Amino acid sequence: MDAGHVNWLAVLTATVLGFFVGGLWYSPLLFAKPWMEGFGISEAQAKHANMPRTFGLGLLAAFVIATTMAVFMGPNTTLGSGAFWGAHIGFLVIMPAIGIHYLFEQRSLKLWLINGGYVGVMATVMGAILGAWH
Repeated sequence: MDAGHVNWLAVLTATVLGFFVGGLWYSPLLFAKPWMEGFGISEAQAKHANMPRTFGLGLLAAFVIATTMAVFMGPNTTLGSGAFWGAHIGFLVIMPAIGIHYLFEQRSLKLWLINGGYVGVMATVMGAILGAWH
């Protein structure tokens, strides 16, 4: 593995768009309400969260994911193969790993589908961007 081929502008773009997917995914338009209900978080509690810390560390985590994907996918990735590998990483690696935690934490299938689905879609988007713009 050689990070010399990494297009850092593509990594930054994948990071921001992957993070944007999360903003949409967990918005009131999609899964905010069932996610909050599933974790027992009220709107008042959500408003008191340390959002700069949450968003900052979330963006950093997305950057680490995008960078790792760029390194592992290599310089010969296309939009299609990037989306393919992103989907595999998200849905077949990260989502099952989250599922193991959810099983032991006795969390619901619904929450696993919401959170795991987000990771799968985010990684697919990131992979497509990194592949198209290597």
